[in-house]
Amino acid sequence: MFSQALRDIARPTYAEILEALKRSDGMAVSELAKQLQMSYMGVKQHCVNLEKKGYLKTWRVPRTQVGRPEKLYRLTEACEELFPEAGVSLTLNLLQGVRQLYGEAAPEKMLFHHFEDQRQRWSERMKGRNSLAEKATKLAELRDSEGCFSKCTYEAQDGLRIEEYHHPMTAIFEAYPNAIRMELQMMEQLLGSRLARKTADAGKGREVIVYEISSLGSPAERGVYNGVQPQPTHRAATSPATVPTVLDM
Repeated sequence: MFSQALRDIARPTYAEILEALKRSDGMAVSELAKQLQMSYMGVKQHCVNLEKKGYLKTWRVPRTQVGRPEKLYRLTEACEELFPEAGVSLTLNLLQGVRQLYGEAAPEKMLFHHFEDQRQRWSERMKGRNSLAEKATKLAELRDSEGCFSKCTYEAQDGLRIEEYHHPMTAIFEAYPNAIRMELQMMEQLLGSRLARKTADAGKGREVIVYEISSLGSPAERGVYNGVQPQPTHRAATSPATVPTVLDM
């Protein structure tokens, strides 16, 4: 899902105010109004709203002439995630550097450490979920919060499954395919159940990654074993290729 920060500043005017403040050490409402060519009261109301949301803070600077201290607006730490940071390209370059320095196996060792750390963090947040359905729902929620656009569903025909429409690590998976197996292993350990991972056609040219959970009638009771599903009869667009789980290795 979109980050809460993005939802909070979805209005174009909010983004313009934050960008102007990012380029300054703090600005008064009158300065912002002049720079953005907006009314004083309009800018003031936007700043008050952004302050309530936690994205702006105020400080006062004594005037050089007679009068009350001038009130300036500045960005808070909550704005950091709104601005570009090093992402996938940096990660891939670092993994390539590690491979050159420490050998072919080094990048996958680092990726394994990432998924193990994630497993430990999420395990704490999944405590108290006893049934498989509860665990799957919480896991989908956790993955959604990290950008996987994930949801947990159950239907009599398909069984219990997690569907995902995006993955922040897609480029890394393409460069290091074994990372898919590592992630799958992490998810299986959190759920305490086998998973069958496959790519399905979501319609209109879209693809969705589906994790079928081996319980509640899916997928083992429908002939899915060792993480591989035979050519489906009810979903003609589904790819049969899946990634074997660590339990099958």
